Amino acid sequence: MFGRIWRYVNRNRNIVLQFVKRETISRYKGSFLGFLWSVLTPLFMLVVYTFVFGEIFQAKWHTQSSRVEFAMIVFCGLTTFNIFAEVISRSPNLIIQNGNYVKKVVFPLEVFPIIALGTALVHAAINYGLLILFVLVATGGLSWSVLLLPAALIPILLFTTGLAWVLSALGVYIRDISHVIGIGVQALMLLSPIFYSMEIIPERFVWFYYINPITYFVEDIRNILIWGKPVQFDVYMMELLIGTLIFAAGLIWFRKTKPGFADVV
Repeated sequence: MFGRIWRYVNRNRNIVLQFVKRETISRYKGSFLGFLWSVLTPLFMLVVYTFVFGEIFQAKWHTQSSRVEFAMIVFCGLTTFNIFAEVISRSPNLIIQNGNYVKKVVFPLEVFPIIALGTALVHAAINYGLLILFVLVATGGLSWSVLLLPAALIPILLFTTGLAWVLSALGVYIRDISHVIGIGVQALMLLSPIFYSMEIIPERFVWFYYINPITYFVEDIRNILIWGKPVQFDVYMMELLIGTLIFAAGLIWFRKTKPGFADVV
């Protein structure tokens, strides 16, 4: 199945790349600094996190951590979560906003969630680059585990794409879903260990964090970028399996519902 998916994406790579390029450029079109904002914005936020959490709240992740490390931990968690959040938030409206392509028989509608993912990855790559540089400056070195970042991202990319296919198809038929997803994404951000450690969660609520896929995605990226630890093989394989199942189910759902898009859009 993945061989067919890869061939499909590879066959339409020019469409994906052109749309990603267009969306990335259009986001900063007309601004004086242009694409430079994609670097300045996360850099500014990293400085803000360091000041707010380090100087005002004097927060620490655990007793041995520094306040600067706390800011890096939060920034890393948000960067990882935002890959998921940006794509999922846009998904219900992807087909509706591109309705002029729906009735074009030869246009591959499946690429729209992939395009949204590609756009999110452009900004995530910049954020991760800044974070790695910040870790290097703050700690004086980097662990070899940084090289595992591309592999660690695979499960969240599969999971996000599959869910995006499901939501983009549902969004055609149920317009209210975009409002529900907006609320859900905000709630999930607060209900994931991004601004706080798993250690402080009351025992009666821990079960929710164990069934929340975002928990594992965020923790994996933190381990390899902040603490220099490789991902746990058994946990990673579980994430990969879940991501693969969601990916496959999402594509099947999208293709089953796609014939009715033209009648609704």
